[in-house]
Amino acid sequence: MWGPGALFTRPELKVERVSYPVMTPTAAIGVLESIFWKPEFSWVPVAIDVLAPIAQFTQRRNESTDIASVDAALAGRTVDTAEHRTQRNAVCLKDVCYRIHAHVELRDHATKPAAAYRDQFRKRVKRGQCFHQPYLGTREFSAYFGTVDDREPVPLTMAFGTMLHSVHHDPAGVRFSWFDAWLQAGRMMIPRTGKTAALAEA
Repeated sequence: MWGPGALFTRPELKVERVSYPVMTPTAAIGVLESIFWKPEFSWVPVAIDVLAPIAQFTQRRNESTDIASVDAALAGRTVDTAEHRTQRNAVCLKDVCYRIHAHVELRDHATKPAAAYRDQFRKRVKRGQCFHQPYLGTREFSAYFGTVDDREPVPLTMAFGTMLHSVHHDPAGVRFSWFDAWLQAGRMMIPRTGKTAALAEA
């Protein structure tokens, strides 16, 4: 995966949007599912290789704090962007490139072996097919993808601290899972599960 920009927003920072230095596991799953997804399996990322130096840039953009519910929009309510406009800064990543390592995990109702789904995925990547254009964190940063090459990860080792692992949607609400993220010689290993915590109030 590569692209001119990315924004993997840290959820604990609410006012200004600040990106994690590396793609998160949830973003990796989103990219893989945009290329190939079936209800018979789920993607389980195990590692992410950073193939380009980590560089940042800042971006200022106008956003609206006026949000209409679906019911209100169907009733004809419009969003007043002029009266509810606010400017926000975002710290984004520049010229990113990643290699995603992931497994196919079959669900109980799967009718094919995992290898069959992996082969279908590889064929779609080779043809450049996707269900929708992948993006790197937010939809404004489109991502491009291709077959795996032998490029070496950047020779960088550093700790990123606590990183978002996954988002769990339960009947009782939404929970986040976290893990301690490390980049070792350009590769970030992803544990099978993260430490679960409740979603902070908005």
